[in-house]
Parts: sequence; structure tokens; C-alpha cells
Amino acid sequence: MKQLIIFLLLIIVGLIGYGKYNQYKRYHTSEINYSSEKTLDFDYHNQDLVLNYHNAIEDLNSFTKLQWTANNIDVRTPEEDDDATKQAVAKYSEKLATLHYYERKLENSANLKKDGLSNTEIKHLEETGTDLKEYQNAIHNKKIKNLYDPNTVMRYGHSSVLVYEVQKKLNTLSFSIKIDGLYKSETKDAITEFEEINDLFPDGIIDPLTLDALFK
Repeated sequence: MKQLIIFLLLIIVGLIGYGKYNQYKRYHTSEINYSSEKTLDFDYHNQDLVLNYHNAIEDLNSFTKLQWTANNIDVRTPEEDDDATKQAVAKYSEKLATLHYYERKLENSANLKKDGLSNTEIKHLEETGTDLKEYQNAIHNKKIKNLYDPNTVMRYGHSSVLVYEVQKKLNTLSFSIKIDGLYKSETKDAITEFEEINDLFPDGIIDPLTLDALFK
């Protein structure tokens, strides 16, 4: 009988010890610490935000451990529904939301850099509220406008990259002309019609005002 009691006591102690060990292991390993598998840009143009991101991770991890050790509350997967647990979980959610805000910024910057943008360009996009497609389109239009040379006389049969780009643009605006880079009657007539529609002087000549209206 004595041996049976000792055996049962050993089982009880073992179960208690195993439970305590699992709790200790759960909250004293890297598993409790927040981590992200997302690609983040730690060379972000605003290094204060990078610092805030790392601080937010430390704050979240410390809060999670504190709630467990001090209040026996698992804010990640709460088992209780009392007021203290609700308040702790709500606070945890706020901290996690702040961390995710920084994370989205850094992830977006990393993606933009994959597309070839620099920190200066990314900062410009954020400050102006411009998305990548709009920005790239604006750069493209600027390059086309820079092809204009006021010293070039636009005569019949003139051939240039600018004429080619103008023809392509006109065709996106419901015109249907040949795209060959040659300034001939068909192209001039289309430009004239476009100028009339946009309240410009209808001379069929590619000038800065016509280009601004076409590539805005």
C-alpha cells in the first residue's frame, strides 16, 4: 500500500512539474517574442520610424510577458473573459496595431525598392500621396515632354520619337492613326482635332501647350 501511495505521489508531482515546465518553456523561449516573415526595409528614409518599430516589438514582448507573470493572463490566446483580461487584450491589440503600422511602412518601402525606387523617391510618394503607377506615369510623361525642341521645325514627313509618342497617345484617346513616327496629314489632322477639343489653337503643331494637354 505504501508503495502505491508513493507511486501515485510521484505521478502527481511529475504531472505538476511537467505543467510548470511547459508554462516556463512557453514564456521563456523565443516563441513568445513577436517576429515577422515579411521583407522589411531597415534602410528606410525615416530612421526614427525604424527605431520606433524595434521599440514597439520590445514593448509588445514585455507587455505579453508581464501580463502572464504578474496577472496570469495570456493576451495572445486568452482563456478567461473577465474585465481584467478584456482590458489586457485590448491594450495588447493597440500595441500590435501600432507595430503593424510601422511594419506596413517598412514593407511597402522594401517593395518599392524592388521596383528600383530610391529613398528620396519613396519619401516623395509618401508626402504627396502619389501611388507608384501615378509616379511612374508622371516620370514617363516628363521624359516625353523633354523630347520637345523649340528649334525643330515640324514639316511634312518629319520623323522623330516625339511624333511616335504623340501618335501612341492619340490612339489611346480614341483616335485611330498610323504609328510610324512620321508627321504627315493623318497625324496633323488628329492633333488639330485634339487641340479643338481641348480649346487650344488648332494648328496641328506639336507645341508645349499641346504636349501638356496630351501628357498631363
